[in-house]
Amino acid sequence: MPMIRRSLITALAALTLSASAFAADAEKAKNDRVVKDGMMVSIEYTLKGSDGKVIESSKGRDPLKYIHGQKMMIPGLEKELTGMKVGGEKNVRVKPEDGYGKIDPRAFQEVPKEKIPANGLKVGAILTAQTPNGPVPMRVHEIKENTVVMDMNHPMAGKTLDFNVKVVDVQTPPPPAAKSATPAVPTKPAPPAKPSEPAKK
Repeated sequence: MPMIRRSLITALAALTLSASAFAADAEKAKNDRVVKDGMMVSIEYTLKGSDGKVIESSKGRDPLKYIHGQKMMIPGLEKELTGMKVGGEKNVRVKPEDGYGKIDPRAFQEVPKEKIPANGLKVGAILTAQTPNGPVPMRVHEIKENTVVMDMNHPMAGKTLDFNVKVVDVQTPPPPAAKSATPAVPTKPAPPAKPSEPAKK
């Protein structure tokens, strides 16, 4: 009987240890699903302007994914997402200086009217300029007699933005793809052995 009791106590102790380990793992997994630097975050969002009109929304589309802390998100929104958990939802107002920046007067350029295609000669038209750093969108700001004033500021520069965001997933990002190894240089074949000279008599 004492032997059975000792075995039962040992089994219960092992069960308690297993339960504690499981709880610790569950707590660690829970903590890992918090928005923090280096994590891949998936969010659903609706973006509105200060007038309340919807500018953009992820509804009906896949969630937006980004790596937190890698400057892939505008600073004002990323700051407010820090520390949120999966399932968390928040309304965030982002001022221009924490979003796409204030309007830069130096980003307005005047170009000859003949350089602009006929279908782009209307205020608000979006054109694309090819630069050494790639294509840059620009907006027709004003049309004069012989020139056109182009605005190269971001379309949302100078605007206060209202976000409704929901964190739908937080995961450790996959490791970067390994670079292909440089193929080994084949070794040169050894030169053929020279036949030995016949022994002199």
